Amino acid sequence: MLDPVIKEMATAGKNFATISFHLPNGQIATHVMWVDADDEHMLINTERHRAKFRAVEKDPRVNVMVWNAERPYDYVEVRGEVVDTVGGQEARDHIDALAQKYQGTEYKGQIESERVILKIRPDRQRVRGH
Repeated sequence: MLDPVIKEMATAGKNFATISFHLPNGQIATHVMWVDADDEHMLINTERHRAKFRAVEKDPRVNVMVWNAERPYDYVEVRGEVVDTVGGQEARDHIDALAQKYQGTEYKGQIESERVILKIRPDRQRVRGH
């Protein structure tokens, strides 16, 4: 179960996240992302051809941090694993919903491969502030 404070931080407002993941060469990469959550998972939307997707297929361990856009020292962190992916129309609709949340329009970026939602199960959760 995702901590309700973490779910709220990920779903309410224009709070950005970072996702950190292990590259095949052992280095760690971090990307700033739009973020969402359900009752049990952090949700990150990406594309199948992207480095982060290919990396989490090989090593599903990730770290997601979300900070409050209005009070950046308030943040939440989830360490966990990508336990499922969702593609197809559901993932396409999800990126449109995220674009509405963050930009007020449907997603206008070029889609080069299938959109996919990474479902991240928390192994460790932390709330700072609030």
